[in-house]
Amino acid sequence: MNRSVDYRKRGQAIWLDSISARMIATGELAGRIDSGAVYGVTSNPTIFAQAISKSDGDYDPRIENLADEGKDAFAVYDELTRGDIAAGADLFAAQHERNPEDGWISLEVLPSLAFDVEGTIAEAQRLHRLLGRPNVFIKVPATPAGCLAIRKLVGAGVSVNVTLMFNRKHYRDVAHAYQDGVAAFLAAGGDGSKVASVASFFVSRVDTLVDKLLGEKAASAPAALRGKLESLRGKAALANAKVVYQDYLAAFGTPAWKALAAKGARVQRPLWASTGTKNPAYSDLLYVENLVGPDTVNTVPEKTLEALLDHGRDLGDTVFEGVDEARRTLDELRELGVDVEALGEKLQGEGVVLFEKSYDELLGVVEEHRRAAQLESARTVKIRPL
Repeated sequence: MNRSVDYRKRGQAIWLDSISARMIATGELAGRIDSGAVYGVTSNPTIFAQAISKSDGDYDPRIENLADEGKDAFAVYDELTRGDIAAGADLFAAQHERNPEDGWISLEVLPSLAFDVEGTIAEAQRLHRLLGRPNVFIKVPATPAGCLAIRKLVGAGVSVNVTLMFNRKHYRDVAHAYQDGVAAFLAAGGDGSKVASVASFFVSRVDTLVDKLLGEKAASAPAALRGKLESLRGKAALANAKVVYQDYLAAFGTPAWKALAAKGARVQRPLWASTGTKNPAYSDLLYVENLVGPDTVNTVPEKTLEALLDHGRDLGDTVFEGVDEARRTLDELRELGVDVEALGEKLQGEGVVLFEKSYDELLGVVEEHRRAAQLESARTVKIRPL
């Protein structure tokens, strides 16, 4: 493994975008932590759906016990996910104690609450209370309703990971919501060091959609324009992220924020999400090596983590490089009818639907396991010798 790459010295933490009961039970996650490979974990309904559906029985004993207690599918899901997150948080506890910016793990509110302010607040507070650990982020989507909820949650001292951000408006709204929440928390006498946040900005999905649109346009474009369209493939996502990092520097460089920071407030770090490369023609570390810089997090899927450990390169503080070019790229795309800002709204809406679908599938899987456990329990009772 390539241990020469250390993005920590540049202010970036690598997190793992995956968790499962097996990863915890086998010591795999503990090994990643102890080796310094990862400094946090993120989860979402899709990750848990895959973990449970492909678990090969890892969750069955817990599901059977919960079924015996008469728990319905949601209650079983709730216990399973909170159990994994609590166990993961405990594994990260020592890392978090050494540095409170490290050792975080995230659990998302129900996707069905994406447009429900009060429902999001209530669910986030419930999870925060039940988990009861200082290194757990509650994930809230960056929808308009989510941003209103973020203000209230941060104001109440709940640390949040804001997810499903795809454009500059999403980022700016989230930064303002966090700052408003921090201001309220401090005004109420809160300790600024006790509340934190990351802003999860999705990267590769932007290229997936933009490249598709560019390909469609190129197919019917005159030769002179076709080359221009093709030359922009694979550039939108990094351009979008680099410009957003400049928005971060601006948002957390104002006199108003500096006054809050002087009272102990912590910056809301940008977190690069969806950084696994989906196009095999691109480098498998395209969205990792080119977004390194201070106060950032990159949460990577397992395959991307393995690639980083195997052949990752330190190319410097790359998030600062090519910012003017990034702005030109976004302008050129807009002029060609591919507005990344507008597409961000489409991607966020699709993201909510995708997580709702994953959640529904997850409940279906849990229900199948729950019923199977009940049948097995009933069969065992029937054949028990007198």
